[in-house]
Amino acid sequence: DAKIAILYQNDDSGRDYVKGFKEGLGAKVSQVVSEQSYEVTDPTVDSQIVAFKAAGADVFFNMTTPKFAAMAIRKTYDIGWKPMQYLVNVAASVGTVLVPAGVEKAVGIVSTQYLKDPTDSGWADDPGMRKWLAFMKQYYPDGDLKDASNLYGYAVAQTLVQVLKQCGDDLTRENVMRQAANLKDFELDVLLPGIKMNTSPGDFAPIEAEQLIRFDGKQWVRFGDVMGR
Repeated sequence: DAKIAILYQNDDSGRDYVKGFKEGLGAKVSQVVSEQSYEVTDPTVDSQIVAFKAAGADVFFNMTTPKFAAMAIRKTYDIGWKPMQYLVNVAASVGTVLVPAGVEKAVGIVSTQYLKDPTDSGWADDPGMRKWLAFMKQYYPDGDLKDASNLYGYAVAQTLVQVLKQCGDDLTRENVMRQAANLKDFELDVLLPGIKMNTSPGDFAPIEAEQLIRFDGKQWVRFGDVMGR
């Protein structure tokens, strides 16, 4: 019986999120009661959030980029609207989204992870995270350890290193692309346990698994099983 509100960026990426979400709803797509977009040049998304509350929505799919996610979370809380809020993975950084929004305003938000979160105390003794911390200390000591994009950048770089290793001495563009489409059960230091990277000439998506997370006011807390592996 959910009444769903959708906020998305008015570009191909945002519209693709909406398309996939509605396909997932199937026959229940009529439960979407309000759908609002924003432009990357907009100063706020306040009017969109107010419109969602006025529409009586009780579920909020916040499919935004970090800057607008922070503004949407803050405004949702400030006007006393209390929907079940789902946040896209790209905006799930504690350091760059939830702290600017106000961590107390983000309690209960649900998102997904495929990488270990740097704010999760459960990874304190994890060998992979220790390697990342050592990397940060050496190469980016001023970097924010709560910013998930720093972890993401490390993961992308580590993947590129693997592709180049597979290339051997043949560093032509053709072979780089061939090896990028030939990753087999590759495990990064910072991937969640059970998630491996696989690509093929017919499937370029390297990661097709994730786990649900809920924010408790301090950190993301994982729940349920890894899905899609």
